[in-house]
Amino acid sequence: MATKKQLKEQERAEAIMQLRKLLRPGSKVYTILRSVSASGMTRRINLYTVYKGGMAFLTGYAAKALGYRYDYKRGGLVVGGCGMDMGYHVVYSLSRALFPKGFIPAKAGRQGRNGTPAIERDTDGGYALNQSWL
Repeated sequence: MATKKQLKEQERAEAIMQLRKLLRPGSKVYTILRSVSASGMTRRINLYTVYKGGMAFLTGYAAKALGYRYDYKRGGLVVGGCGMDMGYHVVYSLSRALFPKGFIPAKAGRQGRNGTPAIERDTDGGYALNQSWL
């Protein structure tokens, strides 16, 4: 019989596998802010991407992959913190979870040192996905 920790890790691995089917390096992840707490310290954010001509809902998979809570009542991934772009933070964290060893950019990728293009392999997998607010 599997322990809770083993089940949670299995769910995380399955979520990452599903997300890798939907997201490739260079994919755009759209974020929608659903609600902000009165203190401004907690947000509920949904994630989507365009897949095969339609919108794919990524929030459930992202919650399992990142270990975040999903708020079924208000809808959205529960993200704590403030003082930065939390949508970007979630997509960056998701990208690092999907591409922990980095990625090969589809084009020139982000800029390397001294403004030269990082053509070979980008070692920071957090930059594999692009984020945009809706």
